Amino acid sequence: MLPCFRLLPSGMFLLLLSLSVQAQSDLPRRTALPDAIREVSGIVRLPDGKLWLLNDSHNPSELFHFDPQSGALLETRRLPVPNRDWEDLTTDNNGYLYIGDFGNNYNKRRDLCIFKYHLATGQLDSICFRYPDQQDFPPEDKRNWNYNCEAMIFWNDSLHLFSKNAFKGNFVTKHYVLPAKPGQYTAVFQDSLVLKNRVVTGAALSPDGRTLALTSYIISKKFGFLPHSQATAYFFTDFQGSRFFKGKRSARKLPKFLVARQFESITWLDERHWLVANENKKIHRQALWRIVAKR
Repeated sequence: MLPCFRLLPSGMFLLLLSLSVQAQSDLPRRTALPDAIREVSGIVRLPDGKLWLLNDSHNPSELFHFDPQSGALLETRRLPVPNRDWEDLTTDNNGYLYIGDFGNNYNKRRDLCIFKYHLATGQLDSICFRYPDQQDFPPEDKRNWNYNCEAMIFWNDSLHLFSKNAFKGNFVTKHYVLPAKPGQYTAVFQDSLVLKNRVVTGAALSPDGRTLALTSYIISKKFGFLPHSQATAYFFTDFQGSRFFKGKRSARKLPKFLVARQFESITWLDERHWLVANENKKIHRQALWRIVAKR
């Protein structure tokens, strides 16, 4: 059994964030990421302002502590667990990181997992799960391939997962919930949402729990041959509890050059700004971007 920890009072948590934000208020719009983080797929900013990132599959099982002000990679920490397909990163108030090893592009994985890792002590546990509505691995019809996940947040002692639909699917994002403690579970389906021509690739929640942010994009072809892509950050506010999709929704297009960058991660910076990161893809170098949330 894991030891019990007391949650930081919300006022103290926000104070730490406020002090940290003051030191980072001059961040540039774009900061280059080092070559070690070429396939950034998850990013989280801790209450003390430290930024941690991870790469997705085909990369070592490593976490990266990166300083966006200096552009320096401060620490690389390798974990003794596999990176089958790490896709997102979130945190709680007790010093734990949650590493989502649930990438499932072909919808056939039966070993979906979230690693729970304590930064200070090195304690490492796993949260294994399955989806309640998946019967076939993979479903016969590719339009029903909606058991991939690249987005996760922690909220109220639970982990909230948001599915990534197949590009040729119906663009439904499903919201599942899991306990944030080691064990084997069947995820609980909570809600769904259609984001037309977008699939969800990253998630973050503001420290006060009042704003959910999702990154998303689409890759397709116009007229059957012209490459076309778009990337968008969605912001949800004015919801009750964890019924995020019932709230007010706004959208902001993410930076592009010729075609949209592959944004797969987002984290909160301050009351107006968020940080998003894109992978390295041919004409696009991996980078961290400061964006303004649209209200």
